[in-house]
Amino acid sequence: MKDQFGRTIDYMRVSVTDRCNLRCVYCMPAEGIPSVPHQQILSFDEIARICRIGAGLGIRRIKLTGGEPLARRGLPELLGMLKGLPDIEQVTLTTNGTLLKEQINELVSNGLDAVNVSIDTMDPCRYREMTRGGSLEKALEGLDAAAGVPGLSVKVNCVPLKETGDEDYIRLVLLAKEGKADVRFIEMMPIGMGKNFEGRSREDICAVLEKTYGKAEWYTGRIGNGPAEYVHFPGFVKHVGFISAVSHQFCGGCNRVRLTSEGYLKPCLQYGAGTDLRALLRGGAGDEKIRMEMKETIYAKPAHHLFREGRHAEETLETKEMSRIGG
Repeated sequence: MKDQFGRTIDYMRVSVTDRCNLRCVYCMPAEGIPSVPHQQILSFDEIARICRIGAGLGIRRIKLTGGEPLARRGLPELLGMLKGLPDIEQVTLTTNGTLLKEQINELVSNGLDAVNVSIDTMDPCRYREMTRGGSLEKALEGLDAAAGVPGLSVKVNCVPLKETGDEDYIRLVLLAKEGKADVRFIEMMPIGMGKNFEGRSREDICAVLEKTYGKAEWYTGRIGNGPAEYVHFPGFVKHVGFISAVSHQFCGGCNRVRLTSEGYLKPCLQYGAGTDLRALLRGGAGDEKIRMEMKETIYAKPAHHLFREGRHAEETLETKEMSRIGG
């Protein structure tokens, strides 16, 4: 369906848990955050019902997120349930990769179409510091397992920080040069712990990479479902992408909504506004009532975020950590 500004909304990010086995510095505090009681998290049947109703409104692609989605037991089963829904064309996954090796075969057998693996550095010590104890080896094992599946689309996501040296990113894009995965740099957004960190722009990162790998050429083709803009470096098998939500706002082409693990349908990552679908589900609402609430929420999607508006916009910002909202 279309929202009030004529944008076609056909993509829903579905958070299945607020829990994560890492403690990335820009995502949550060192001590973590209080976990939502399990009974407040949507069941697989509830998620599937919302996605089925969403498909009737035009949702065609679903991204499973967390927290860390693979930390939720039985996730491949949910993936299979969603792939079996009429009109759902694609179900993909975003993960930190540390639990991926053990689950990749079951995920693929249930119909996984693509996977994004979050890796911010190729330095094991730096990775352990940034994730507060995580193992880069485990993340790379997961990435290798996914990259070894014929036909599976694999991308690496990196959030570049001002405090991180250039060498981290020069080494990271070797994954694209070698053909293991497209590598994407995602601009830091001022949500949750992210407000405490300064990111790096695509111009900055691209200039760093060009010093080592030569002139980048903009790629005009389409890769995946998101807003990333890609470049190609000489001799690279895969591409390098940039998702610059703050400095190069792309809200005019936004095609997505988000469902939190607690059942809150959010039309925009920044805003706290949305609709409590869990209350409707557990209150006995029929499909048509839920459909109408989803339709109204999607239609009312804001024109754009206000990340660049300064302090006077703070009252509009989402206050929950990224792990709670499936950003």
